Amino acid sequence: MSAVFGLTGDTKAELEQAFQPPNDDLQQATGVVGGLMVLLSATAVSRAMQRLCRRAWAIPRAGTRIAPWRWLAWIVLWLALLFVQGPLRDGFGLGVWLGVPIVLLTQTVLWWWTQHLLLGGLVLWPPLLPGAVITAVAVTGLSVTAHFYMPRALDRALDEYGSAGPVFVLLSWLIVVCVAIAVGISTGAVLSGERFLAGRLGSRAPQNRTG
Repeated sequence: MSAVFGLTGDTKAELEQAFQPPNDDLQQATGVVGGLMVLLSATAVSRAMQRLCRRAWAIPRAGTRIAPWRWLAWIVLWLALLFVQGPLRDGFGLGVWLGVPIVLLTQTVLWWWTQHLLLGGLVLWPPLLPGAVITAVAVTGLSVTAHFYMPRALDRALDEYGSAGPVFVLLSWLIVVCVAIAVGISTGAVLSGERFLAGRLGSRAPQNRTG
């Protein structure tokens, strides 16, 4: 949260205190339970993203199987990018003027690769590019906005509702991000099938295969 939303100072300290377990035993217990819950739900997120890509590209479920390792690979890369989002946005210390283009490029590569990975290569790389670019622009815009809006929203939620407040703020933020991703990927799939782009991108019907 600190890296993604740029939390510093009192807001970061208050948030850490709000989510800090009162004793070591509870911290160890919640750590184990939390780790198990993350492992159980991680592939559910990947499968939901895969269903989104399938529906956007109108790929039927019958006759197509995607190897499960792709779900885990997507989660690992997504988490890795999440941890380095702060330095990327700051341009590795050189400023936002460099950070924003870097984040935009990184997000474009991520969502381009995401579609290819979760679709199992059923769609060629070029037709996936419009969706990747649209999604990257939307997510990058939200990331920049979060850096200015979320610290104040989290601080206000902590003051008014205690430790439960940030949970609702984060859920609202995740809903906005998910809607942006769904719209971006779906719009890209539609645009890739339009006549003025289909010929240039080599769009064609996906081929059934396993992998």
